[in-house]
Order: sequence, then C-alpha cells, then structure tokens
Amino acid sequence: MDKTYLKFEQVGMSFRRGPMDRGVATEVLRGVNLDIAQGEFVSLIGHSGCGKSTLLNILGGLLQSTTGEVFLEGEVVDEPGPDRAIVFQNHSLLPWLTVYGNVAIAVDKVFGSTKTKSERHDWVMHNLELVQMAQAKDKRPHEISGGMKQRVGIARALAMQPKVLLMDEPFGALDALTRAHLQDSVMEIHARLGNTVMMITHDVDEAVLLSDRVVMMTNGPSATIGEILKIGLPRPRRRLELATDAEYARCRAAILEFLYARHRVPARAAA
Repeated sequence: MDKTYLKFEQVGMSFRRGPMDRGVATEVLRGVNLDIAQGEFVSLIGHSGCGKSTLLNILGGLLQSTTGEVFLEGEVVDEPGPDRAIVFQNHSLLPWLTVYGNVAIAVDKVFGSTKTKSERHDWVMHNLELVQMAQAKDKRPHEISGGMKQRVGIARALAMQPKVLLMDEPFGALDALTRAHLQDSVMEIHARLGNTVMMITHDVDEAVLLSDRVVMMTNGPSATIGEILKIGLPRPRRRLELATDAEYARCRAAILEFLYARHRVPARAAA
C-alpha cells in the first residue's frame, strides 16, 4: 500500500472571534502530521474540543487550514470535491426525495456526463443493495428508521466513488443494537470495496473493532496527535469472538489509558 496516499503535513487551525473576525485567535489544531495508506481504515478519537471534526472538515475541503497542507495522491486539498464524501451523524437526507432519489441526486451530479441514464440507475441500485436498502427505495425519510436513514447516507456517499470516505460519528445518534448492525455493515463494505476511510468516534470499542489504526488526539486548545495505535486484529472481525480476545483487550486498554489517565479532560471543560 502507498504510504503517501493521504498526507497531513504540519496542519494547524486557528479561529478568530470578534468584530469582522479580527478578535483574539484561538488555536484549535497545531502541527498535525499523519500519513494514511490507500485502503486503510483510520479512526480519530479524543475528548470533545480536541479538533477531530475540524481536521475532518479540512480534509473534506469545508475548511482551509491556517498552516500546513493536506495532500491526496500528491495533490493539495483546498476545496470540496466528490473524491471525498462525508457521512455526518445527522443523515442529512432531503425529506422531499425518496431513498432512491437521495442517492440518485449525488450520482447524477458526479456521473451525469459520464454514465447513461440506465447506467446511473443501475449504479444507484447497486449502492442501495450494498447497504441493504434496495427494498425501501420508494420510501421517503420520514417513513424509515434512524438506522435506515444512516444506511442511505452511507449509500449516497459510496455512490460518489470517493477516494476517501469521511465519517463524523456516523452511528452516534443510534441505539446500541442498530449501531452494532451498521458497524458490521461498514466492516463488510470496507472488506468488499477496499476503500480508504477516516472516521471520528467517541466509542473506544467501535474504534478498535473497525480500525486498522486509531489516532488519539490530545486535549484542546492547540490539540495535536498524541499517539497512534495499530490494531493488530486479523480481518474479518467478529464482535462475539473479540470479547475474549487478548489483543482486543490490550488495544482497548491502551486507548482508555491514553484518554482517561494521560489526557483526562479538564473538569471545567467536562462541566
């Protein structure tokens, strides 16, 4: 795998608050360096306010870093693009469109000039089948569950054939059972497609289950990467078997020790 497929190089981010944004600058991120290989699944974890979403939004082109740069296949990332699709905690589906329509709108935007209408239809259905939502293609968002909505959001992102799939706590608003089913689905899709994934999570077990590496962020302000943990668990991974796996327990303990012993969130921030 190409170790320079995706690269964060001395990335820093500061925000100014005040009249005309001329107030005092608050440094959110400082000196973030990270290489991600093609096909790798990387999770970001850390306490609230450590800049995880800021880092993801810089990669997505939604924010421009104050210092440093992000490179994807050697090209500077400085604006949004279909090569980086984002799945948010809020599914962000258009309520007036059907399940099919919510995926088709992205497919038409990205492939309108390169695929025929029939090919685009087949591609929409293929991606709905990937997330087991083809049977609900004619339903509207208010007619399906939260977990189903999130499946449609994932299908829409995958249908853009992004080089990198970005997920910002995609299962955070779901109940435990639905969350587990979607985690299993994401593992299956990642195994089938070999796509590069960068995911934000607050869930230690989720990070260990899904990831090849877990990037642990120090507390903000001026947050940076504190430690990177390689997850040495073979794939495919089955959650019931992992419950008694020594490597799983070691990785889980290492993340917990980082978060709650060495980088405990300050009491005033937790309040």
